[in-house]
Amino acid sequence: MKEVNLEKIEQAVRQILEAIGDDPSREGILDTPKRVAKMYAEVFSGMRQDEREHLHKVFGEDHEELVLVKDIPFHSMCEHHLLPFYGVAHVAYYPRNGKVTGLSKLARTVETVARRPQLQERITTSIVDAIMEVLEPHGAMVVVEAEHMCMSMRGVRKPGSKTVTTAVRGSLKEDKQARNEILSMINSK
Repeated sequence: MKEVNLEKIEQAVRQILEAIGDDPSREGILDTPKRVAKMYAEVFSGMRQDEREHLHKVFGEDHEELVLVKDIPFHSMCEHHLLPFYGVAHVAYYPRNGKVTGLSKLARTVETVARRPQLQERITTSIVDAIMEVLEPHGAMVVVEAEHMCMSMRGVRKPGSKTVTTAVRGSLKEDKQARNEILSMINSK
């Protein structure tokens, strides 16, 4: 995977500053291109990682009941406007054959997927597909709730509005009762 080209980002930021009518040599923004380049390297660190890598750490445990980690905070950047969106992900799965992963590995999977120019829908499906592929559970479900700055600060300008996406795989596709149980647990505070 390619490394981040900080110099190219700095040049692009200088050009953006000039294009909007500012002076990139002005004292207040003199170091802005360098700061933005470093920030992009951090914010887009998921470009250089495979979200499945975290899930390969498994433990043998005789447990085939629900595992739910809810309210995993994340932030990402909308690939359409390069503006942030942020919220929480809820990750649920029913282990099979004693194959469970560490709870932090689910949170790391969310973080890795989110740290790319993204769509919320893709985040949701990428997480659930990684879980299905690596852990091979009976079923998995991911629910993502987020506020998008591209809707809050521009365009329609509706701050506070949330987008909710879901992805359901395996046995949970047919098991409405299990899905409703997961949603009920997610919504309980």
